[in-house]
Amino acid sequence: MAMPVTQAEWTVEMLDALPDDGQRYEIIDGELFVTPAPREVHQLVVGHLHSLLKTYLGKSPVGRVLVSPADVRRGDRMRNRVQPDVFVVRLAGGKRPTYPYDLTDLLLAVEVESPGNPHLDYQVKRELYLHSGVAEYWVVNPDARNVSRWRDRDDPGDVLSRRVTWRPEGMAEPLEIELPHFFDEAVA
Repeated sequence: MAMPVTQAEWTVEMLDALPDDGQRYEIIDGELFVTPAPREVHQLVVGHLHSLLKTYLGKSPVGRVLVSPADVRRGDRMRNRVQPDVFVVRLAGGKRPTYPYDLTDLLLAVEVESPGNPHLDYQVKRELYLHSGVAEYWVVNPDARNVSRWRDRDDPGDVLSRRVTWRPEGMAEPLEIELPHFFDEAVA
């Protein structure tokens, strides 16, 4: 379960001083969130989605897909560091932006639902990503076998169980993921 930890104000420097204990530590506006190591199904879904996005983007000049742990920051970069499960960074002139990435560098952010604290993925991170300029945000729910998708900060969202499509600017064709097939392959 991802939970905020009691502390007045967390910084990236304080985060870096924490032990490497297999848990994910993220801070949003100085608030620390601790998530236990992911389950096997979580990692299978992350790996399969990464593979599909990598194949789709190929050697395009549009973006590159990454998986966490990888840092993404925003605004006050010393009080904000998150690690989306899967994300696509925008390329400029065929090159990745400077690391650690800024939320404004992301074309797509994806979280695989944390069963212990869905509020973190569906509310806190959704608001963070979409209000920071991420073009599209997905929450993948392996148990329900669906994807919740938002395309901008005012989008009420869609819950998709048949197909999810994504087409960033500059790509000729959309990526279409047939969700029943996706989940069958991911957790096989």
